[in-house]
Amino acid sequence: MFEIIMLALALSMDAFAVSIGLGAKKVTNLNKLALKVALYFGLFQGLMPLVGYFSGKGMSTWVNEYAPWVAFILLILIASKMIYESFVEGIEEDITQVTHRVLLTLAIATSIDAMAAGYAIILMDVGILLACLVIGCTTFAFSWLGIKIGNSSGTWLESKAELFGGIVLIVIAFKVLL
Repeated sequence: MFEIIMLALALSMDAFAVSIGLGAKKVTNLNKLALKVALYFGLFQGLMPLVGYFSGKGMSTWVNEYAPWVAFILLILIASKMIYESFVEGIEEDITQVTHRVLLTLAIATSIDAMAAGYAIILMDVGILLACLVIGCTTFAFSWLGIKIGNSSGTWLESKAELFGGIVLIVIAFKVLL
């Protein structure tokens, strides 16, 4: 269960960072924005590991022997992407209006890594539905918090969240190999 909590924290950092950027936009109805962002990000982040899990289960008979290495490589790639993104500007600066279409696009973009992480969940001793629930709820909470932090303090924490998430995923990747 510890691995799932750490995975949930790491995966939610991408959504957290984007939420901080969106919260810094100084919108008029902050609570409504926080709820919408948290629902979109939490739902997609919670469902995508399920997609990755079942697609990985379908392929696991072919690559059963190499499954830990495949999970390791996927997690390292996701972590590398997150660490790289912690050093470059986010897309939130280009967004002028936070519409449902924008939130849907951002929710999908921030949850692609959760789909890849779903493959790693196959190797963990935890139920996939529990894992998805923990990941979704964690992302919901961090997205809500990100909006509030972004609104009150700007975007200074944004890149640090993605860097932290990437480092945690690297640790999980090495743990999968052991």
